[in-house]
Amino acid sequence: MIQCSTVQYSGQEVVERRQMEVDKVVCSSRLSRVAVCGGTHGNELSGVYLVRELLKKEKKGTEEGEEEGEKLVSVKIVLSNPWATQQCRRYVNTDLNRCFTHATLNGPMTDMAPYELIRSRELNAMLGPKGSPQAMDLVCDLHNTTANMGLCLIAYSDSDWICLHIFRHLQRQMPDIPMRYIHFDIAKEESYSLDSVGKHGFAMEIGPQPHGVVRSNIYTAMKFGVQHMLDWVRSFNSGTIFDGGFVEVFTMVKHIDYPRDSESHNIAAAIHPQLQDRDFCLLHPEDPMFQMFSGETVRYKGKEPLYPFFINECAYYEKSIALSLARKRHIAIPAIRVMTDEEQQHADQQELASEEEEEEEEEE
Repeated sequence: MIQCSTVQYSGQEVVERRQMEVDKVVCSSRLSRVAVCGGTHGNELSGVYLVRELLKKEKKGTEEGEEEGEKLVSVKIVLSNPWATQQCRRYVNTDLNRCFTHATLNGPMTDMAPYELIRSRELNAMLGPKGSPQAMDLVCDLHNTTANMGLCLIAYSDSDWICLHIFRHLQRQMPDIPMRYIHFDIAKEESYSLDSVGKHGFAMEIGPQPHGVVRSNIYTAMKFGVQHMLDWVRSFNSGTIFDGGFVEVFTMVKHIDYPRDSESHNIAAAIHPQLQDRDFCLLHPEDPMFQMFSGETVRYKGKEPLYPFFINECAYYEKSIALSLARKRHIAIPAIRVMTDEEQQHADQQELASEEEEEEEEEE
């Protein structure tokens, strides 16, 4: 990513600097182990049924022997929240996809701990530990939304070249599906979702689909998205060099709650008809945002135009979120290739030396 600087450049110099970023080749470690997770929310059924299908295929493949593609990457298929899936509920006690912060994973545990808190530690042991060299190289967590968002990759980094290149690959392979990359600007320690357990990770969010329902077109888009993601990983691991380029990134700025009754605190309005289903359509100051149940229109009072998403998401009523707003940026991503064995060995030695240096500093 190009960082802001106090140095002033002419328009031509900016173009040249951005082109240098694109032309640069970055070497990254092999993605030997990938996890595909579904059912983190038990009523988001595209991921539930796709994981079940992949597990059946995996069992059949084990009986018939290893396929050629499996030599390039080991894929772990995980049904994340089996209890909630069995009951077709988002969660049993608490939202599993908010249980993966460093504090939650490492805090004290009691006998009365919620099921999802216990499950988050099981998943962290299975796919992590989070932040460790043993963690999965890539975690893809499958989700559905009731909002009209198409296919989105949601990640905590706008400079994870692996995730951004996968996104770019999906855009090229699935041109008929509206696709966006959403960036939540949250520190790694505070990142709270299952995908943050991996060295690289993202949620694949597809909608609109009602919770507790599976729609064929949404399921199929998710299935192809996962297939193309794994194809990219295998190609990357085999030594393919992927050219640099530019990607549109939507960085989340803030959440907006519904207007509420001052006494009961119940919501007092619905999303305005002119905003409903217009995810990622620019919202300008004074555009209609809510329609009060008493009939009045509430307009957007922000100082700048921003892009709304997760508009009227069913699961976010309990979180007091009517919609989220994002700022769109164009990010230059460099070309990328897998490290050679020699480069990987050198990188491992440097990492080991850095860890030993940190341990010595802590002892002092």
